[in-house]
Amino acid sequence: MRRRARMRILARLSPCNVPGMPGTVVIHGEPSIGISGDSVEAWITVRGSHIAPVTFRADGRSWQPYSLAPWRPGEHPGNEDLLEVLRGDFWCFPFGAQPDGPAHGLTSCAPWQVEGLTSTTARLAMDASDTGAHVVKTVSVRDGDTALYQQWEISGASGRFPYGTHPILDFSAQPAGSVRLSSSPIRWASVLPEVYADPAIGEQQALLPGGQFTSLGSVPMLDGGRMDLSRYPTPPGHEDIVMLVSDPEAGPIAWSAASVAGRVWLSLRSVADFPSTVLWISNGGRPQPPWSSRHLGRIGIEDVCSYFHAGLVPSREDRLAPLGIPTTRGFSPDTTTTLRIVQAVAFAPEGFGRVASIEMAEPGSVTLVDDAGARARCAVDWQYVLP
Repeated sequence: MRRRARMRILARLSPCNVPGMPGTVVIHGEPSIGISGDSVEAWITVRGSHIAPVTFRADGRSWQPYSLAPWRPGEHPGNEDLLEVLRGDFWCFPFGAQPDGPAHGLTSCAPWQVEGLTSTTARLAMDASDTGAHVVKTVSVRDGDTALYQQWEISGASGRFPYGTHPILDFSAQPAGSVRLSSSPIRWASVLPEVYADPAIGEQQALLPGGQFTSLGSVPMLDGGRMDLSRYPTPPGHEDIVMLVSDPEAGPIAWSAASVAGRVWLSLRSVADFPSTVLWISNGGRPQPPWSSRHLGRIGIEDVCSYFHAGLVPSREDRLAPLGIPTTRGFSPDTTTTLRIVQAVAFAPEGFGRVASIEMAEPGSVTLVDDAGARARCAVDWQYVLP
């Protein structure tokens, strides 16, 4: 049986492989539910609602860009739930640490209720006691589109919170520097001001805390040099965090892209809802379990309204307010806030390079243009992300 047909059957009719969780299948050690269209197949964990693996197909080609951690649940007793599940993309509310709950919130690590499941759409919900939020998450695919659509409906929360997505891509099998990273125009960019990797436990970072830059091609390093983060993987042995703030004058939709060997992963978002993107460079700089220096060539391209990954308290301190950069959003218990993201894959001609621009002239598709002027089309409803 072809995998695509098998995925569709599993998404609709799978017998229960996990007691008490009808319709689930164990994927990489975690009970998961599946959805599938003719161009995209995705698995979603029940715990934490992490999305991976995801297979994109078009023109006889396929790609699974999302990371699965090089360990499995239960391999390291005492792991935090988030690290147990770690894979793909997951929703963080709040984004980062918080005083009275797990980092990235219960939404990233606690069980979700599966409220609805069709062949192409999964609807999950959670009452998150750490924030008081009721969150409804909808993940869907569409026939003909090489895209993954996500929506979050948040009610019940009171006050200001940082939030964001957390997609982790795996480029560990790619030659050094072969992946080209780019984004829509940025108005401000910086390395995390604080030390990120803890040398007391053997961790290593390469970038200069607080180092500001205007291009991913030239990011300040601790040793006084500059790192070209537009080419990935970088030399192994470092963990670093940077944040790119999108220029709202460039348009209402911002984007990030990673291009390699004729394949391009991209994320589209509303600048008003997700003003920034945090890049988590995870390239073997953590020697302690479960990382054990084997989480290599991964990068998180995380669309956020947050102060880096620093968490609830620093984000509420409005440290970037003098620059007019929001790091939280206000939520009201009686109001439902709806947020949306699209993550997609374009299959480009061989030799297609760094994405220089994305044209959104027609509904239902975008055109990617590289530095040399080569063009690639991606079937995606870009209007989905507009408020």
